[in-house]
This record gives sequence, C-alpha cells and structure tokens, in this order.
Amino acid sequence: MDANLTGEDDDVSVADTPTRRDGSPAIHGLHHVTAIAGDPQRNLDFYVGLLGLRLVKRTINFDDPGTYHFYFGDAVGTPGTILTFFSWPAARRGSRGVGEVEATAFAIPLESINYWLERLREHHVAAERLPERFGAQVIRLLDADGMLLELVAAESGNEVRPWTEGSVAGEHSIRGFHSVSAAVENHQETATFLTETFGYRFVQETGNRFRFAAPGKGVGKIIDLIGRSESPPGRLGTGSVHHIAFRVLDEAQQNAWRVKILELGYDVSPIMDRVYFRSIYFRAPGGVLFEIATDPPGFATDENVRELGTSLCLPPWMEGSRPKIEQILPALSEVG
Repeated sequence: MDANLTGEDDDVSVADTPTRRDGSPAIHGLHHVTAIAGDPQRNLDFYVGLLGLRLVKRTINFDDPGTYHFYFGDAVGTPGTILTFFSWPAARRGSRGVGEVEATAFAIPLESINYWLERLREHHVAAERLPERFGAQVIRLLDADGMLLELVAAESGNEVRPWTEGSVAGEHSIRGFHSVSAAVENHQETATFLTETFGYRFVQETGNRFRFAAPGKGVGKIIDLIGRSESPPGRLGTGSVHHIAFRVLDEAQQNAWRVKILELGYDVSPIMDRVYFRSIYFRAPGGVLFEIATDPPGFATDENVRELGTSLCLPPWMEGSRPKIEQILPALSEVG
C-alpha cells in the first residue's frame, strides 16, 4: 500500500501527550472544525474539486439524519486536518460576529502562495493576499457559502498525509489546519481559559489579534483570539463555523477532562459516540462552542483507507433505516 495511505508512523503518535504545569495532560491541538454549508454538491465541488482535499467520510448528521455530514481532510483523516460540514440547504446565511470562529486557516507549503493565488483566480474565486501575519504569508478567500478561509504558508511536519490523488498537485496540497481565529468580545476571558485550563501558551500579539499555541509540535496547534468589543454577536447559518474540536489521546483523558470542566462550573454534554471519535461539548468563555474529541477509533472503522469517502456510511444504530435515509438525501455527482 502507498506509504501515504497507511496512516502508520511512530512520529505521528500522540502517546507522548504534552502536559500542563501540574503534570496533567494538556490539550494536543485541534481535532476538527465543523461548519454549516448549504447545497451539498456545491460544498463537495469547492472542497474536493477546488481545494483538493480528500472526502474522508460521507455520512449523515446523526442528530438530523435527513442531511449529509461530510468530512474533508488529508489522505487518512489525520486529526488536525479535518474540516466537516453539516449540509442544510434551507438554512439562512449566517453572519460573522463575536462568539464564533471568524476564519479557518489551512497550512500550505512555503513556496505555494503564487500557485494558490493563480489557481483561485482561474476558478474565479475572489481572494486577496494579506500583509504578512506574524512573519507568514496569508491568502484570504470565501468558500461557496461565504465562509471565511485562509491559506497560510507554513512549515509542516510529517504528521499530515497529503492527498496526492486529488485535483491539486501534490507539492502544493493543503497540509491540514494552521489555525482558527475566534472573534470574542473580551479576549482575556478566553485567553485565561486556554492557558490555565487547556495548557496553551501565549505566543504573540498584533493589534487586536492574540496568538496562542498548544504545547508540542504538529498540525493545528494555533488559536488566534480577535478582540471585537464593539461587534454584534455572530448569527449561525450557512457559511458559519458551528464548533471547533480539540484532540485528546483516548477516552480516559476525555473522561478526566469532562470531570475537570464540570468542576470549573461549565455545562458539559454527556460523552457522545460519533463512531469515528467520542465527543463532549461545552460553551467556552467568549461564546464559542468547544468540543473535546478522541483521536481513536478513526475513519477506517467502517471503510478501508483506500475507499474512504466513496460510500454512504451510517452509524450502526441507523443501518435499519438506510433505504429511507438514502431516499431523502439529495443525489450527488462524483467530484475528482
């Protein structure tokens, strides 16, 4: 099997989970980001056809089984590379504001800025090259539903398995998440939570942007907080980020985090089985919905790695309803 599709590499293990000052495990970084799309075909065309991500999983929203839930990522669905979408064609367009993620940023190779500017231009996608941010080159663009994305030229390690069989040349392919930028009314409240609870460290600031990073090396380590004290609250809808998920090694660490966050006075959901990971949810200071998700069991639990995303996968408890679900879901054309 192609080495890029094995998903096996001692260097990408999170067994050596970084720790907080008190010796307890720290959050390892981003696991995934979940957003809301309108038309599912248009969503596929943009993220697979234009951005060249792999459709890692084609499933349904477990809480709304008449709608798709797509997972886009690298070749094997490495945590820290996964952008997921609930597809709600009838939903109204969201609006950006405080209490939500303002921009989701992918990492691209250092030499790929001009490639991506030209590619976006050729596909008639409005994009702009921003002034350097903390020494990095940045492209800003909107997806088909108006969601704000960024491409950041950055060094990447070997944790990400670039998807080389898609529409983007392998040497220029997206390398997982670089960061997310969250708009908050009072950045200090969220900053305190990230540093004192999650174990992030303050890195740098410029203007009203404050950068924090999870300990250790790897993908999806950065969160930028943007102070917007005069902005109205964001309105959830198509083009909005629904929540951001953080990585933990296993269910034991997740259980410990749930207890800890409850003790801090937050309203935390029960542990939920999402088939490919286990999840808990809570509203962080500043209003952004946080999830803590386990790395295992991963996306190869119901498809082999070669076939990821090629069929509609349902959770075991919904298999009996497959004919009805397939009848409700919109037909999709394949995207290369």
